[in-house]
Amino acid sequence: MAIEITICEKADATVVQALGELMPQLSQSAPPPTEEEITEIINHDAATLLLAREGENILGSMTLILFPIPTGLRAWIEDVVVDENCRGRGVGEALNRRAIELALAAGAKSIDLTSRPSRSAANRLYQRLGFVARETNIYRYEARTIE
Repeated sequence: MAIEITICEKADATVVQALGELMPQLSQSAPPPTEEEITEIINHDAATLLLAREGENILGSMTLILFPIPTGLRAWIEDVVVDENCRGRGVGEALNRRAIELALAAGAKSIDLTSRPSRSAANRLYQRLGFVARETNIYRYEARTIE
């Protein structure tokens, strides 16, 4: 059966369950998203939640963010995850190719993403798709509870 990449339009029980199983494979520190959180992503103007499906099964997901800044429309790919039992079958490539297609069609001047160096297969995929590592410093500010 062929892998189909769809834009998620509804946080139904299948989507909530699938993301609940996929997200721990991406991040052990983040809790799985709730139906309300998924709905918020789906309804957000900047976000497009993509799902990789094989029949009724959801094999992976990613979020494409499109946002205008003074230098042009930019795109960012976030939270790419493929079920560990389905890796090596082209699911990640299909998700990324669809995101690239959508971003370019929207007029994005560039598409950025980050990937941990330990994710060697993902890094090889990104390079194969034409992503180039940038000489940059990435900084993160962690939100903290003010006491």
